[in-house]
Amino acid sequence: MTEKNKIETGFGSDAKKNPQRIVFVTRKTSAKVTDDRGPLLMTYPHLLLREAIAAQILTVAVVLVALFWDAPLEQLANPLLTPNPAKAPWYFLGLQELLHYFPPFVAGVILPGLVVLALIVIPYFNVNIEGAPIWERNPARHFRNYVAVIVALTVLLAAFDAWTVAAPTLAIGAVLIWSYFAKSEASAAARYFRSRPLSWWLMTWFVFVALILTLVGTFFRGPGWSWVWPWRPYGA
Repeated sequence: MTEKNKIETGFGSDAKKNPQRIVFVTRKTSAKVTDDRGPLLMTYPHLLLREAIAAQILTVAVVLVALFWDAPLEQLANPLLTPNPAKAPWYFLGLQELLHYFPPFVAGVILPGLVVLALIVIPYFNVNIEGAPIWERNPARHFRNYVAVIVALTVLLAAFDAWTVAAPTLAIGAVLIWSYFAKSEASAAARYFRSRPLSWWLMTWFVFVALILTLVGTFFRGPGWSWVWPWRPYGA
């Protein structure tokens, strides 16, 4: 009778879906799930002590920086005397750089809204679960589609003279096209780029564009948001 009611649990065999655990409970049995756990550590002292040491090191580093370098503070804000250029904080300089090329509604509402909408929608779809390399399936058709998207995006950016966005777009597109023609056995770089999935290319493009926009807005924009070289100061 004991052997008859001995039912073990297990995981589903479909790797593309979330694993599901099924437990059968009868009147004479109870649910019991066993698993193999790795080594466990207590939060105190193993974690908290390390966090306290890291916080102290960071505090000492910040104090040393404050002692040897002055903070770039200016006079009290005067609404009658605005600085030129009036720059946003560094984390908004990418958007401010986009405002230089596109209308305010496009750069300030549509583009950030699309990013936020993508962050909301993507988790509800099984996007690229397998992480397959970009040229693994139907490479010729995908190559034509990607080239068409790169050309269309470049033409659109060129129409608005948004070269700070077009330049990283062309750079990522050039590497993408090179990875299509390069052989896997040609070099380690070719093997690496050919094994990257589409999601990796999109995220790399997004990070690269955001980094370029922030750097240009921080170091290369002067009075009237004109282009200046960082080694030639424009203010005195």
